[in-house]
Amino acid sequence: MYTLGIDIGSTTSKCAILDDGAELVGYSLEIGGLGTDGPATAIAKLWESCGLTASDIARTTVTGYGRMKFEGADDEASELTCHALGGRYVYPQLRTVIDIGGQDAKVISLSEDGRMSNFVMNDKCAAGTGRFLDVMANILKMDVNDFGACAAASTEEVSISSTCTVFAESEVISQLANGVKREDLVAGICNSVAVRVAALARRAGVKELVCMSGGVAKNEAVRRALEKSLEVDIAFDPRAQYFGAIGAALYSYNKLMKQKR
Repeated sequence: MYTLGIDIGSTTSKCAILDDGAELVGYSLEIGGLGTDGPATAIAKLWESCGLTASDIARTTVTGYGRMKFEGADDEASELTCHALGGRYVYPQLRTVIDIGGQDAKVISLSEDGRMSNFVMNDKCAAGTGRFLDVMANILKMDVNDFGACAAASTEEVSISSTCTVFAESEVISQLANGVKREDLVAGICNSVAVRVAALARRAGVKELVCMSGGVAKNEAVRRALEKSLEVDIAFDPRAQYFGAIGAALYSYNKLMKQKR
């Protein structure tokens, strides 16, 4: 029995299919989220990659920013629920999920049996989100995906003191004009994101096992800085950006099992 999860974010759309709530049989990602053709393209890519069609799907759940506007799903679920379910699917002993997305950051605390016990969310300011990193990458004329490797070459991390993205942008431009090395600036930028997210995590409560989800999870420099700030190991899985979609597919499966009972 196949279930489909669709996660429509602010900048990307992700899909995942589970077989009987256990085997991940397909997943896809497309740049473009809410208000774009990203969701439709991601779904089309999914059918191409896994050989299934919409008629094979028993139930579909949508999550993310665009869940309210999406037509074609059986139901919707919150991002908090889905990222917790998706993270727990990959890490059965997971207790803390740190999700840094394009427009917000969330920290979800889980009980021993996987239930959400607390969460803290920042959706009021771009600092500490993927958007902040994108703005900085644009200033530095870099691909944000190269930040991790660039920061690893840093020999003298530069502090980014501004807490506002607009002011931080001016600060980085000024540092560049003063001859600060790009790799040192990138390390400082990644650390700036980590410090803000670590403050959220402390408010929510951090218990190991800890993992990251969302697109920023791929940024090794942010992960390392978070580990240092929180003094914990942070687990990383290459599918971290799909945790919301995987969780949505699992939500569909659990719903079907409840109906059968």
